Amino acid sequence: MSYPNDHAERAAIIAATDRLLDGTPARSTGSLTIVQLAAEAGVKRWILTHKHTDLRDDFQRRARAASKLPPAFQHLEAQITDLQADNHRLRDRNRELQERNDLYAIVINELSARLHAANPGTGHPGNVTQLRPQHA
Repeated sequence: MSYPNDHAERAAIIAATDRLLDGTPARSTGSLTIVQLAAEAGVKRWILTHKHTDLRDDFQRRARAASKLPPAFQHLEAQITDLQADNHRLRDRNRELQERNDLYAIVINELSARLHAANPGTGHPGNVTQLRPQHA
């Protein structure tokens, strides 16, 4: 049995499917899910899961076939890739600086010990504090 509203719902769902798969969402996040399809079409989720199951199945089939990130999110994927590379580079740089800092601490302690050995009666100068290397 067909209801007067069925044609309008089906047209809205078909248009929403096309927008989501094209990466041009108007009312949703653009994610290729039934919840976002319902939001994009402006219908309740149950309309897709119980009433227009053929359109739901078609959307899911087409979304799986696309099996890629919607165009609306591709710029975010590129940003994520760039940020991950930056994060890796910064972690490497941080590790390098920590190793250098540890080496400096060892050299300063050695020089301080030599200074103390050369002047045994004076103790450590007031502005020299013995440091221990920090390990991350």
